[in-house]
Amino acid sequence: MAITSDVQQKINTWLKGNYDAQTQADIQQLLDSNQEEALNDAFYRDLEFGTGGLRGVMGTGSNRMNRYTLGMATQGLCNYLLDSFPSQEIKVAVAHDSRNNSSEFARIAAGIFSANGITVYLFEALRPTPELSFTIRHLGCQSGVVITASHNPKEYNGYKVYWNDGAQVVAPHDTNIIHEVNQIQSVDAVKFKAVESRIHLIGGQIDDAYLSEVQKLSINPEAIKRQHDLKIVYTPIHGTGITLVPKALERFGFTNVSIVEAQATPDGNFPTVQSPNPEEKVAMQMALDQARELDADLVIATDPDADRVGIGVKNTKGEWVLVNGNQTAALLTYYLLSARQKAGKMTEQDFIVYTIVTSEVLGDIAEAHGVKSYQTLTGFKYIAGLIRNLEGKETYIGGGEESYGYMIGDFVRDKDAVSACAMLAEMAAVAKDNGRTLYEEMVQMYATYGLYREDLISLTKKGQRGAEEIQEMMRDLRAQPPHTIAGSPVVEIRDYHTGIVRNLRNGQETRTGLEASNVLQFITEDGSKISARPSGTEPKIKFYFSVKQPLDSVDKFEQGYEALGGKIASIIEDMQLK
Repeated sequence: MAITSDVQQKINTWLKGNYDAQTQADIQQLLDSNQEEALNDAFYRDLEFGTGGLRGVMGTGSNRMNRYTLGMATQGLCNYLLDSFPSQEIKVAVAHDSRNNSSEFARIAAGIFSANGITVYLFEALRPTPELSFTIRHLGCQSGVVITASHNPKEYNGYKVYWNDGAQVVAPHDTNIIHEVNQIQSVDAVKFKAVESRIHLIGGQIDDAYLSEVQKLSINPEAIKRQHDLKIVYTPIHGTGITLVPKALERFGFTNVSIVEAQATPDGNFPTVQSPNPEEKVAMQMALDQARELDADLVIATDPDADRVGIGVKNTKGEWVLVNGNQTAALLTYYLLSARQKAGKMTEQDFIVYTIVTSEVLGDIAEAHGVKSYQTLTGFKYIAGLIRNLEGKETYIGGGEESYGYMIGDFVRDKDAVSACAMLAEMAAVAKDNGRTLYEEMVQMYATYGLYREDLISLTKKGQRGAEEIQEMMRDLRAQPPHTIAGSPVVEIRDYHTGIVRNLRNGQETRTGLEASNVLQFITEDGSKISARPSGTEPKIKFYFSVKQPLDSVDKFEQGYEALGGKIASIIEDMQLK
C-alpha cells in the first residue's frame, strides 16, 4: 500500500521538525526498508485524545503513544488548567503503572506541568491508579494523570486524566480539554524543559494515608482475628498491585498471604500471560494452580494498574472456579449491607450504585436492606459524578460494574482493586468463621434474592464497513425492536440515546434521567435484560444478557445456573447475534 500524501506530509514534518535524532532515525529506517503499511498506520491520523485521555500502541508516529503525542496532550491540559484556575497555585499529581515506558512518560508529563508553572506531585515509583485518585483530594490538587493502559496487551500505553474531585474528567471538562489539546498543532508549542524545583517526589507518606483509609473499611475485625491464617493466594500479574495489596491485607490482619512469585515482579512485558486481564482464566491460571497446591481458601488477582480484581473460590465439590464481575459485585454488596446492618452502622442516607449493564440483583439486595440504589451509565466516572452530586446529602457505601471494577467508600473516586481485595478477604474470613466458603455464601445469596446469570458477547466489525454495520444494527433495533425474545414478550424498551423509557404494556413514556449514550435495553416479561452498546474506542458492538429465575434451594444452584446459560444461548440465537 503506497504512502498517502497526507501521511507523507506528516512524515516530512517529523523528519524536519523539532524531534529527537532517534525518532527521526526510526522513521528513516522504515522509509529505507519500504515499510509503507507501517508508516501509513503510524501517521494516518493523530492519536485521539478522547474523553478519558489517550490510549494507543507505543512507537514512533502521530498515531502512536510517545513523548510527543503525550507532550501535546499534556500541554493542552496545562493550558486548560491555567485558564480554569487563574491567579492561584495549580497542583497536579502524576502516577504510573508497570508498563514499558510508563515511568519515562510520567517524568515527561511532570516536566511539562512544571515548565508551565504548575506544582507537581510525582510518585517516586509505580503505584495503583486508585492511589492517584486518592492523592488528588488528599493533597488538594486541581488535576492528576496516571500513565496506564489498564489491562490492554503489552504493546499499549495510555494517559488518564482526573479532575479535582479525584474522578476521571466528565463534562464539561472532558470536551473542553479535548478542544485545548486539539489546538496544539506542533510540538514546538510544548514546554518540555522541566523546572525541577516544582516537582516533588511522593511515596511512603501517601501510601500510609491511603492504607489507613482502606483499613477503616473493615467491618468485622474480630472475625479476621479468629481467621487470620485464612489461606490467600495473590497475584498482581506483573503490575502495581504488589506495592499495596499485600500491605492492605496485612493491615486488615491477614497473616497467611501467598504471592505468585513468578508474577510478583512488575514487568511491562507481562512474560507469563498473553493478556494481563484478571477477567480471563488463562491470566489467573498460575494463581489457581498455586491455590490447589496449598489448599487455599481464596485466590485474588489484580490487573496492571490495580483498579480491577478477579477472584477464584472452591465450589462444593472442591474444584476451583472463577467468580465473575457481576457475582463479585453482588457478593460485595450483600456483605457490605448485611454486615453494616448487623454492626448497627446503617443510616437512612446510605446508598449503593451500579451501572445499567450490571446485574439487577444488586438493586434487589439494596431494596431488601432498605437501602437506596442508583444506576449510572457504564464507567466509574459516572458513579463518581453521582457521588459528587449527592455529597453532603446522602452517603455512598459501595458500588461496582460487571467488568470487575468495585469501589467501597468514597475516599477514592475510581474503581479500586486494593480496597476490594481487602474486603473480599474479609468476606471469606467471615464466611469461614461461620463454617462456610465464599462460594456457599454466593449460592445462599442467590437462594435469598433469586438466581441471576449474566453474559456478554462482543461482535467485532472491522474497517469502515464494519463501523457502518454497527450503526445499522443499532438503527434496525430502534426502528424494528423485537416483540418477543426467546419466547418472552418485550415489556419495556430503554433508549439511553433519546433518554426515553417506553412501557409497551400501557404505552407510557418516562425519562432515563441519565445523559445521552448510544445504549438500547430490552426488558422482557420474565425479567430478562438485553443491552446493546457499541464500543466508543474499538470496532465492536457489545451485547449484555441478564436472565433470572427463582432458586428454591441451594442444592439446585448448579442445575439452575446451567438452565439460565441455555436461556442466554436461546436469546443469542433468537436475536441472530453473530
